[in-house]
Amino acid sequence: MSRRIMVAGNWKMNGSNESIASLLAGIKAGMDAADKTTVVVCPPMIYIHKVQELTAGTAISVGAQNLSVETSGAFTGEMSSAMLMDNGCTYVIVGHSERRALYHESDMLVAQKYGVARAGGLIPILCIGETLEEREAGITEQVVGRQLDAVIAMEGVKALADGVIAYEPVWAIGTGKTASPQQAQDVHAFIRSRIAEIDAGVAEKVQILYGGSVKGSNAVELFANEDIDGGLIGGASLDAEDFLAICTAAN
Repeated sequence: MSRRIMVAGNWKMNGSNESIASLLAGIKAGMDAADKTTVVVCPPMIYIHKVQELTAGTAISVGAQNLSVETSGAFTGEMSSAMLMDNGCTYVIVGHSERRALYHESDMLVAQKYGVARAGGLIPILCIGETLEEREAGITEQVVGRQLDAVIAMEGVKALADGVIAYEPVWAIGTGKTASPQQAQDVHAFIRSRIAEIDAGVAEKVQILYGGSVKGSNAVELFANEDIDGGLIGGASLDAEDFLAICTAAN
């Protein structure tokens, strides 16, 4: 089974009305060359509606960077899955390393968010990955396995077929360091094999993206690996030329 390449841009807390309009104009102008790629952009929540309007009628899908496990009520500052759907979101990132580290989101909370997103009709992009200390201690597979198992335990393995997995070595995010294509492939293969132990069909279907300083210059080599099905892109997603170079790497 050949899995389609996906490239998702995580804009994090960046952008303005002006810069977003310019960025999307640049991306839209080059989308014809990315016809073999599923392209997703994940803006800050306040710009989701604007981005949805600017991408209407294009092949660009819109995602959110986070969501609440609650559906409605007295949760100041939170955003529900229904609100994201109502504003045109198709995807939502859950468990990004910054959410885990800076906002102390546990494996269990991330698993809950995965379930809530899925139940609400969104496609969750589940982020998993190890820190530099964990990699140097030789426990990468233990950490990644634990994060993955939390979702499987709460939602069941078949729930992974309704989402996307993004492997992000935390030590390679925004540092300029990139896992070598072989290092990335090794972890992606481990993730797929761990799922295959429970359900081979789900393992074959699920897209596993690599996130960690992906650039136009290394995307082709990364995406050529058997178990790497695209990328979750940070900094390079804020530059139309760089982002399109990654989006067209599938070609």
